[in-house]
Formats: sequence, C-alpha cells, structure tokens
Amino acid sequence: MKNRTILALIAVFLLAVTHWSCKTALAGQIVAWGNNAYGQCDVPLGNDFVAIAAGGHHSLAIKSDGSLAAWGNNTYGQCNIPSGHNFSAIAGGGYHSVALRTDGTITVWGWNKDNQCNVPEGNDFTAVAAGGYHSLALKSDGSLTAWGNNAYGQCNIPLGNDFVRISGGEYHSLAFKSDRSVVVWGWNEDHNRIAFRDSYAAIAYGGFHSVVLKLDGSLAAWGWNKYKQCNIPAGTNFVAIAAGGCHSLALKPDESAAVSNRNKYLLISETTNKEFFVDVARSIYYRLAPVGELTILLLLVTAAVILCLRRKNMSTETNRATQDI
Repeated sequence: MKNRTILALIAVFLLAVTHWSCKTALAGQIVAWGNNAYGQCDVPLGNDFVAIAAGGHHSLAIKSDGSLAAWGNNTYGQCNIPSGHNFSAIAGGGYHSVALRTDGTITVWGWNKDNQCNVPEGNDFTAVAAGGYHSLALKSDGSLTAWGNNAYGQCNIPLGNDFVRISGGEYHSLAFKSDRSVVVWGWNEDHNRIAFRDSYAAIAYGGFHSVVLKLDGSLAAWGWNKYKQCNIPAGTNFVAIAAGGCHSLALKPDESAAVSNRNKYLLISETTNKEFFVDVARSIYYRLAPVGELTILLLLVTAAVILCLRRKNMSTETNRATQDI
C-alpha cells in the first residue's frame, strides 16, 4: 500500500509539472509593425498566444487554450472568429480567414465572392494557407488542394504527394517539398519576391512584400515598404513570422521585463528608428524542446524510483524466504 501511494504521488507530480511546463512554454505576446489604419497592429493584451497569422488588413492568433483571436479590418466578417478550443493552425487571406481544427477539418470565414470560403470536405488536412482571394490546404498524404480565385492559375495545384509546407501570396501559391525544393504557381509578375529557402527557417509573403526568418533567428524583408512593413526589428531570436497586406507580425522570446513593460505592441512610425520589443516569452515554436526534455527527465526519474521500489520488494521477499527456511 505504501509503494502504491508513492507511485501515485509521483504520477500526480509528473502530470502537474508537465502541465505547468506546457502552459508556461505555450505562452507569448505579439510584436507588430507597419500599416495600422485598421488597427491590425493593435495586438490584444495577454501572454497566452501560440501562433500568429496576418491577412490583408487584419491579424489572427491562436491562444494556448486552442481558441482564436482576431483584430483589424472586419468589413467582411474576417475577424468574426468561430467558437471552439480545438484550433491548431490559422491563415489570413485578403479579406478572409482560414483555420485548421485538431480533428483535421477546416473552417473558413469572411469574404466569399470567389468561393474562397467554400471549404473542401474531409478531415485529413494537416496545414492551411491563404492567398489574397484563394485558400490552400495540405493533406496527410502529402498532396495539395486549393480553392477560390483562380484568375492567374493560383489554384492549379501541382501533382505529387511529397509536399510538406504551403504558403499563399496575393495571386500565387507556393509549396515546399520534402527535398527542400520549392514549387511556385500563379501570378509571376513579382517573381523576384521568391527567395532561396535553404538559408531560411520560414518565409512569409505579404501583399507586395516578403519577410523571412533566418536560421540564426534574425529577420529579413524586401518589397513594397511604403508603410515600413519591411523595416524589420533587430535581433537574432525571433521564432515565428507572418506578413499581411501592409503589415508584419513576429514572435520574439523574452529578453527584458523592463522592455516588455514599456511597450505592449510595436508600431514603427515614419519618424523614428527606435524599436522596442515586447515580451514574447515561451512561444510554442521556441520552447517545445525543453518541455520534451523535462518530461523525459521526469519519466526517467519515475522509472528509476519504480525500479528501486521493485528491487526493495524483491529484497524483502528474499529475506522472508530465507527466514522461512
């Protein structure tokens, strides 16, 4: 009975610490800069955001509890987020929004003039993306699907089932293959925006600008910069990016509580080059590895304790057997 009590206490401790670690690791605040005409850079308060996306003039985020948040232009209901706590991925289109649920289904809302909100049937989707007026999805078998405006062939998906990531531009689409090659289709007038991916961890395409997250954690951007959407913040520890029509978003780990207290959101103005960063501590993209390491460590400790208890029981039983003889 005593051993069972000890094991029960260990189990409770393991679950509690893992839950606390995950809750801590999956929390962060958001940095935004660029055009703020519709409040798309007025990020909501809180430190429980785990993913970000940017639409034409609106922004989206997933919270650690799996619910959604949205702010900015809501002319077509693109910020009227659906209810639920089971969202795992989001994407922002020109005037529509796309979300992937944990059950593999897709939800889309906002402007639907080009049928970009007419989601395909199925529950085998693993990733979503949105262009200006079209939407894309990646299936579990590595194939692609797309729907919405196809004026420039942006929905004419390439064949194959070796795709691992997707992205949508204003009138074009991109997909990354397992061999790290890039396939691009649709409007090609701004082909100079397409970057060589091998040196980048992530690429985000805005209306007419691009933002990349480098492998060293720094940012780069190029393209239309009327609203300073390409005036990237300095630093080498960014963990996620998103690009809207004329604004950009990023997640950045905590560096200074003093800095985070000075500014709840970042909007780079026309008259200053000073950049203050908010607390983006414990992003889902930044702290998953430590959580895994902690869980493994606790499991190893638990296994060691169980082994010791078993050896103790075996030793006790051996002693009793010897006494009986």
